[in-house]
Amino acid sequence: MDWALFILAAVGGAGVALLVTALFLRRRLARLRVAEERAQRQERLAELGALTGGLAHEIKNPLSTIGLNVQLASEAIADSSLPEDEKASLVRRVETVEREATRLANILNDFLRFAGRIKLAPVEADLRGVVEELADFYRPQCDLHRVVLRADLPAGPVVARVDPALVKQALLNLLINATQVMAAQESGSRELMIRLRTAEAATARGTRSEAPREVAIHVIDTGPGIPAEKHAEIFRPYVTGRKGGSGLGLAVTRRIVEEHGGRIDLFSEPGRGSDFVVRLPVDGPGGSSRAVDDDDARKTLLDRLFTRAERQA
Repeated sequence: MDWALFILAAVGGAGVALLVTALFLRRRLARLRVAEERAQRQERLAELGALTGGLAHEIKNPLSTIGLNVQLASEAIADSSLPEDEKASLVRRVETVEREATRLANILNDFLRFAGRIKLAPVEADLRGVVEELADFYRPQCDLHRVVLRADLPAGPVVARVDPALVKQALLNLLINATQVMAAQESGSRELMIRLRTAEAATARGTRSEAPREVAIHVIDTGPGIPAEKHAEIFRPYVTGRKGGSGLGLAVTRRIVEEHGGRIDLFSEPGRGSDFVVRLPVDGPGGSSRAVDDDDARKTLLDRLFTRAERQA
């Protein structure tokens, strides 16, 4: 779109050139604002991690102690000479304490993953293998909830510069979320698909370049769907529609994807399931050299347009 405006300006004279330049600068300013908001969000998260990381670890220590003592208490009750009905009652209470302590520990771990700094270790990886390993790992969980899991993968390799472990974590959060939502349905199909695709970049003439510039990983479910007004809300921390959920899974996924320089798109409507699309740049975090080349080319064209406008003035 920007190139079309520049070509129009090049043939339209100084007035059109200045108008198009203003439009271009306006777009660039909007992009800069988005980048600034993202940087501010990352800074707030870093501050949150620094302020609460120590406190969270201090909470973890007594939780571990509670878990150990609960196990010891359970063994002591089993070995005691109490009547069986009293034993059963005490065991249920101890199990409740153990279950709640485990739940708190899980919430705390989710919080630490969200608030802590995510350090990427990007390498050249075939995402087909990453998705296949994840599907094999998660399939037993789907079987447990009577969910049919499928993987739709290209025939050839799909290589991108990513952190495989963190990409798996991001996708796993999406799979868990979809499975739990479908498992809560009383009726309807329970199907889950991971689809891997590549996306080519448009060239200046509107054609497609040969080399893919981004990969798209779809996590598609046949769940109840998500209303449009909640699409942005579900990625916020502590927003969950599931009882007992921490509300951090999707927030962590978004952080991981954004650290890779990617984004998540959501296509969903009530009654028609959901399609979460994780888009990752092939060249890895920090953007590709092509983006820099495009900026240089646009700057050169702007210089030419300004020079032409000065001559015609």
